[in-house]
Amino acid sequence: MPLTVAEVLEHPAYPHVIRNLQPTKKGKVAVANRRGGPFDIAFEVHGSGPNHLVWVMGLGAFKWFWQRQTKDFGHDQSSKYSCLIFDNRGMGESDKPIMRYTTSEMAKDTMEVLNHLDWTSRRELHVIGISMGGMIAQEMAYLEPERIASLTLVSTAAELKSTVGYIENLRNRINILVPKSVDVQLDEVKSRVSQSWLSAPDVDGEFPTNGDRFAAQEITKRRDKEGFTRRGFLFQAVSTVTHKKNVEQLHQITETVGGSRIQILHGTIDNLITVPHADVLYDRLGGKAAGVTNTIFEGRGHYLPWEERQDFKSLIEALVEKVQAL
Repeated sequence: MPLTVAEVLEHPAYPHVIRNLQPTKKGKVAVANRRGGPFDIAFEVHGSGPNHLVWVMGLGAFKWFWQRQTKDFGHDQSSKYSCLIFDNRGMGESDKPIMRYTTSEMAKDTMEVLNHLDWTSRRELHVIGISMGGMIAQEMAYLEPERIASLTLVSTAAELKSTVGYIENLRNRINILVPKSVDVQLDEVKSRVSQSWLSAPDVDGEFPTNGDRFAAQEITKRRDKEGFTRRGFLFQAVSTVTHKKNVEQLHQITETVGGSRIQILHGTIDNLITVPHADVLYDRLGGKAAGVTNTIFEGRGHYLPWEERQDFKSLIEALVEKVQAL
């Protein structure tokens, strides 16, 4: 049986569920000065290598949700990679302005952080975005394609389309707004991850299962009442609903970035952004004929960087190496 919230909080591993990974650089950047701001975006850089990886997080998540990848690239290979992680507007240590959020505006926020870091050279940025972060990554590639060295789009979509029945879709949307106990909230979040991964022994060896560690991180986030707010979550959620990149726009990304620099990663049992979204994105980007790759993980859900950590790492490394030869 999975640990309850109370049992997770009492577990000896809970106090250090967030790794103490010391950044090379950290701070806040005032962005959007003429776009409704300024407001601050909190960031960290891990590692000092020449390959600059930009990790763009999804809806309602903090920058430290990338901690596995931060360790794999920014610490275990710190002389090869530099990793930027940051909190999107509305989450974590970043400001939560009251305004309309769009994925294109959040892409501009990200570009301003990159300008602050002087990561501005041609084909310098290896951008990896998950879910809403993948939508932001699309916008980054559309806005400034010449800066993109590679583009990895994880568990994301060109636009959200309901691939379930009308009643189920309506219920899912309403459920976002309904107050629930933390245990119920955790059950809902866990439903987006493959059961086989959740029930397996904790890969870090401290909690009984991966699911218990997953729960511990989610609890940590939700206990941060300043970092995780309903208002910030809803503002971000609106940006995902309004995101749309049509065939012409995605073809433009392929032509200006280069199809061989783009990969799509998705799980077959992702019930948040279902796998047909990956097929649409792949087709709109030009598919195999354009050199785009589409890797589908059988029996995996929405959180591929967790569920397939080693394969995910290998795919990022391989794409970085591949584009260096282009």
